[in-house]
Amino acid sequence: MRIFLTGATGFIGRAVLSDLLQAGHQVVGMIRSAEGARALEAAGAEPHHGTLEDPASIQGGAEKADAVIHTAFDHDFSRFAENCDKDRRVIGALGAVLKGSDRPLLITSGVGIGGAGHGRLAREDVFDDAHPNPRIASERAGNELLDAGVNVGVMRLPQVHDTEKQGLITPLIGIFREKGVAAYIGEGRNRWSAGHLSDVARLYRLAIEKAEPGARYHAVGEEGVETREIVETLARGLKIPAVSVPQAQAVEHFGWMAMFAGIDLAASSALTRAKLGWHPQGPGLIADLEAMRHA
Repeated sequence: MRIFLTGATGFIGRAVLSDLLQAGHQVVGMIRSAEGARALEAAGAEPHHGTLEDPASIQGGAEKADAVIHTAFDHDFSRFAENCDKDRRVIGALGAVLKGSDRPLLITSGVGIGGAGHGRLAREDVFDDAHPNPRIASERAGNELLDAGVNVGVMRLPQVHDTEKQGLITPLIGIFREKGVAAYIGEGRNRWSAGHLSDVARLYRLAIEKAEPGARYHAVGEEGVETREIVETLARGLKIPAVSVPQAQAVEHFGWMAMFAGIDLAASSALTRAKLGWHPQGPGLIADLEAMRHA
């Protein structure tokens, strides 16, 4: 297939790009700089200039594609709600191009949107329309397109990791460095699901090849790792103390990260594995954190 990939030079997008090319697909990648264009051409992909701030600039990449994978997202979490609304507009623009065809669009969301209740694993067959996470705007946009006849699927991400980056954990490390302590909230028993970057990239490819309208997938290799274990592992690597912060002081200590630091993001991928024959093989989250070079 000729696949248009947004975020093609990003952390996840680069891995998806590599997997798609190795599988024999042609890829048109969205970039916003000449440097990004050179990187894509060197990898064997075709660059398409566009920005999230100008959804119309992205549409041209989708117009001549057989399928679209949307991984691009503005990760300035200090403006998270605003960036989620920006993602909603981009999804709408991509869908407008694909309307009237069966060409698939695979968008990206988070596992929390499949939350099945406190202490229970999030599931692919659950859509919590009342979820407070602003990222729900992406799935609502996808649902609107699905109702309009667009072939839309959703990839829900956990903490995607290798030894360089680890989802929300990467900015959390920055907070730890600034504060001089590695902190968790309360007893640190809340869990974060995780998926290795190579496994996640392969799952994006399997999902776009399946092209099932309305499908939701969880890129989860580990259902839940307690945040206390994550924090204590980082504390050892950073050579700083690991401490508990009371819930009442979470916002003061963590800033914008407080909205994530104390919530349970455990998730299942049982339905995803059964549907796509996906079997994660990459290292676990703690193994990657232990292998990091913090210096």
